[in-house]
Amino acid sequence: MIGTTGYTADTAAGNRGDRYHATGTESELLERRLPPIALAAVAALVLVAIGGVYMAAHMPRPVSLAPVVGTTVAGWVLFVSCEGMLASIKGFAWKTFFRIFLWAVLAYAVIGGMLEYIFILDHVRGTVLVILTATLVLFAVDIPLLMAFSVARYQPNE
Repeated sequence: MIGTTGYTADTAAGNRGDRYHATGTESELLERRLPPIALAAVAALVLVAIGGVYMAAHMPRPVSLAPVVGTTVAGWVLFVSCEGMLASIKGFAWKTFFRIFLWAVLAYAVIGGMLEYIFILDHVRGTVLVILTATLVLFAVDIPLLMAFSVARYQPNE
């Protein structure tokens, strides 16, 4: 039975049946091959989380910074590779990408700024603060990149 929304039980379950036919542009967008940007961005985020959990698990005692620096540097390398792969895409919806990316960066900059403020209030100083700041900045740009790419990849070129 069709309700007021126009959806049946089949469409609610994801079965669009014969009523849905992708246009040529839609099917091309769904089938085009893109570099593994989302995979690399998620891997960078996982590395940030691993480093953060490692550091938090050893606080307030002195912690070896080598694993955290390693995961942070590896995360930044993956993020920069995402940017390189993104720049190589032809016919990409850049207007949509930047619209989403800039608003998301604004939101995540606020979140990162609040976390940085907490670190300073907790008297985190020196090298530990620098490393945590580097991981926060990566967090604040990686997630918006992932979000913007995930939406713009399915949009037609503007």
